[in-house]
Amino acid sequence: MQAHVISPRRRLARAAFLSLIPLLLGTSELWATRSGSDGSMGDATRVVGVVVAAGSGVPLPGVLIEVEGSATQTTSGARGRFELSDLPANVGELTIRFTRMGFAPHRETLALASGLTTRLEIELREQEAIALDPIAILLERTRMVGDPLTATSRGGSAFHLGREDLATRRLAFDNVHDVLRQVPGVNVQDEEGYGLRPHIGMRGAGAERSSNVTLMEDGVLIAPAPYAAPAAYYFPSVGRMDGIEVRKGASQIRYGPRTLAGAVNLITAPIPDRQDWELDLSGGEDGMFRGHARVGDSSPHFGWLLEGYSVRTDGFKELQGGGDTGFDTRDLMGKFRVNSDRSKDHYQELELKLGYTDHVSDETYLGLTESDFHENGVLRYAGSGEDVMDAEHRQLQLRYFLRPGQRTELVVTAYRNEFARNWYKLQSVRGVSIGAIMGDPASHAPLLEILRGEESEPDALHLRANNREYVSEGIQAVFGWRPGSFGPVSHNLELGLRLHRDDEDRLQWEDGYRMNEERLVRTSTGTPGSQGNRLSAARALAVYAQNELRTDRWSLIPGVRFETIELARTDWGSEDGARIGESAVRESTVSSLIPGVGISFDWSPWTQLFGGVHRGFGPPGPGATEETRVEESVNYEAGFRVRRRSVGANLTGFVSDYSNILGQATLATGESGVGQLYNGGAVHVAGVEAAVDVDLSRALGVEVAVPVRAAYTFTRGVFRSSFESEYGPWGTVTRGDRLPYLPEHTASGSLGVEDVGWGVTATWNAAGAMRTRAGVGPIPEAARVDRALVFNLSGERNFGAHATAYVSVQNLTDERYVVSRRPAGARPGLPRTFFTGVRIFR
Repeated sequence: MQAHVISPRRRLARAAFLSLIPLLLGTSELWATRSGSDGSMGDATRVVGVVVAAGSGVPLPGVLIEVEGSATQTTSGARGRFELSDLPANVGELTIRFTRMGFAPHRETLALASGLTTRLEIELREQEAIALDPIAILLERTRMVGDPLTATSRGGSAFHLGREDLATRRLAFDNVHDVLRQVPGVNVQDEEGYGLRPHIGMRGAGAERSSNVTLMEDGVLIAPAPYAAPAAYYFPSVGRMDGIEVRKGASQIRYGPRTLAGAVNLITAPIPDRQDWELDLSGGEDGMFRGHARVGDSSPHFGWLLEGYSVRTDGFKELQGGGDTGFDTRDLMGKFRVNSDRSKDHYQELELKLGYTDHVSDETYLGLTESDFHENGVLRYAGSGEDVMDAEHRQLQLRYFLRPGQRTELVVTAYRNEFARNWYKLQSVRGVSIGAIMGDPASHAPLLEILRGEESEPDALHLRANNREYVSEGIQAVFGWRPGSFGPVSHNLELGLRLHRDDEDRLQWEDGYRMNEERLVRTSTGTPGSQGNRLSAARALAVYAQNELRTDRWSLIPGVRFETIELARTDWGSEDGARIGESAVRESTVSSLIPGVGISFDWSPWTQLFGGVHRGFGPPGPGATEETRVEESVNYEAGFRVRRRSVGANLTGFVSDYSNILGQATLATGESGVGQLYNGGAVHVAGVEAAVDVDLSRALGVEVAVPVRAAYTFTRGVFRSSFESEYGPWGTVTRGDRLPYLPEHTASGSLGVEDVGWGVTATWNAAGAMRTRAGVGPIPEAARVDRALVFNLSGERNFGAHATAYVSVQNLTDERYVVSRRPAGARPGLPRTFFTGVRIFR
C-alpha cells in the first residue's frame, strides 16, 4: 500500500463536492415515481417522449423539437429522449414540429390537460439521398461517418461519438484517451494522466505519439507536420469538440497518408441554424478550473460562431522543493459563413474557420524508481523542477461547397496550421541520460541522489530546449457524383485530390544547472542549434477514387489511393546556428498505390454483415536512409453489426500482415531524439473487437432509461523474424516475440440511469499488463506497465429548461498504477479527482 497524504486543498475540494451530492442526486423529488396512470406530476404541464427512426426503431439524437407559435423548443438527447416543460398551465391544443437532417419533418397536434404529463413516441422517416438537405450532403463528403445513423453506408468499421457521448463521461480534463477507450480496436497509452500529448494506435499499429494514425479536424490533417513529423505534440482540445469519428478498414483509404491502422476525425461545433449559446463552468481539486463558452446565430444567408475553451490545474504530482506540476490550455475558435438559399437545387456556401491555442504545462519525462513509486506514486523528483512545455497553435481553414444540382457536389478546402513549441526538460546528469539512470538506478546511485535533490557541482544537470516550429498547409478537393441507377445498381462516385506541404524546423540547445537545496540553478547557457539544427520538409500529392455500388441488400465499395511524397532533410550541424554555411541535404521520393475494397450485406433490416481488404501504407519521413523501407501491410476485416430499437452490437475480426514495420528513435521512447528509423521486418497482428449498446428500460419495465455500454478488444502482435536492433523497445528480437506497448486485452463500459431531467452514470476502463520491450512469456517488473481497472462516477440534474448542474469523481477507488515507464521511470495515472460544475444554455 502506497503512502499518500491528502493535501488541505484536496480535502476542501472533496468537502465541497460531497456537499453538492444531496442537492443534485439525493432529493426525494428526484427519485419520486409518477402518481396515477395518467402520468400526472404536480401542477406542471409537460410533454416528454422519445423520437425513433421509422422501421428500425433506433432512437434519434439531435432532433429539433419546437412548439409552433411559441419560443419553446428542445433537442432530443443521445437516447432520443426529450422534454418540453415551458408550457403554460392552460395550454389546450398545440402543434409540435420535429425536424432532423436526413429525415422528413413531422408535426404532431396534441390536446393537453393542465397539470398532466403527456408521453409520446415519434417516428421519423428517412429521406432519399436525392432529396437531402445540402448540409447533409456536405457532411457526407467532409466527415468520415457523416450522419452517425448512416455510419454503415461506407462499409467497414466505423464509430461516431457524439456530443452526448462526450458529455456523459464528465471527464475533468477531457482526456482523449478516456474518450477513445469507448471505441473497440483503439489502443491508447497515457503518460501524465491528462492526455495532453496522446498516444493513439489501432489494431496493433504503434501508439507512439499517434504517428501511425491519420489525425484530422473537420476532415483536414491536424498533426503538426503530417508527412514530415507526424508525432502529435499538438492535439486539439477534446473539450470543445462536438464529436469524434473513428474509421478502420478499407474505407480509410479516402483519408491518408497513413492507412496502416485507421483514422480519427475531430468534429468542431457547427454554426447553429438559429441563435444559440451555452456556458459551462467547473472546478475541482488541485486548482482545477474548466470553462467553455459558445455563441452563434444564422440568418438566411449568413452564419457565425464564436467559442472559447480553457482548462487548467496546478497538478496532482508532489514536486520536491515545491512548485506546480499541472498545465494551462486556452483555445479560441471562430467560424463565419455566407451561403445561398438552402431550399434551392443550386446551393453554395463559403465558410472560414480561425483557431488559436496557447498551452503551457509543467510536464516531464522523468519518472520514479520502482521503490519510490510504491512509497509515493505521485512524487516528482527535484531534478524535473524546471521542466515546462510552452506551445502555440494557429489554424486557418477556408471551405467552399457547391451543389449545382441534385446529383453532383464539390468541396474545396484550403488550410494552414502553424505550431511552435519548446519543451524545456531535463536531459542528463553528468552526461548520463535520464533514461539510462532510471533504467538501472542501482548502478547510477549518485546521479539518482542528485535527481532527488542532493547538492551538485555546476553544470551537473543539462536541460534541453526542444525548440521546434511546424507549418502544414495545402488545398484539398472532393467531387461527388450520383449518376443514378443502372439496372438494380445505384452508384455514388467520389474523387479526391490533396496538394500538401509541411515542415519541421528544429533549433535546439542545452543549458547547464546545479542542484541547490532541491532547486535548480542555471550555471551556463547553450548555443541555439547545438543540439539539433535541421529542417525536415515534405511535399505530397494524393488522389483517390471510390465508388459505392448498392443494390437493395448488397453494397460493394472499391477504391484506390495514390500518394507521391518528396522528402528532404537539411542539416546545418551543431556549430552553425545562424545557418549561413554549408549544409548536408538528404532527399528521397516515395510513391505508393493503395487499393482497397469493402463489401456489406443487409441480412435483415437491422443486421448487416461486412468485410474488406486494403493495403496499409506508412511513409518513412525525411529521416529515412537508403536502408529504410516503407512501412507496408495487407489488412483484412470481417464482422457483423446489429441495430434494432434500443439495442446495438457489433463484432469484428481483423488481421494485419506487415511486410515491414518501423520504429523511430525519439526522446519519448528513451532514445537520442534524432529521429532515426529502424526496420522491424515482418509482423503479424490479429484480434477481435466487440461492442454492445443497449437500453434495459423495456426489459426492466421502468420508464427511466438504463443505458449499458461495453467495448472489448483482443489484440496479439508477433514478430515473424529474428534480428538485432539498436532501437530500445525492440533490442534482441526472436521470432514469435510479442510487440511492445500493445496490451492483449482492453475493455471499457458504462451503466447509467437517466430521465429527461437527471442522470447518473458509472463508467470503467480496464487494460491488461503490457511489456515495454519485445519479448515473450512472463513480463519482468522493470519492463511492465501494470494492468489497471479504473472506475468513474458522475451525476447531473436539470434546473429548469436551461441549466444543468453536475458532479463527478474520476478514479473512484483511487487506483494507483503506472501508465508509462518510458523514457525514464514509472509515471502515475490520474488519482481520485473530484469536480463539480454547471452548464447554462439556450
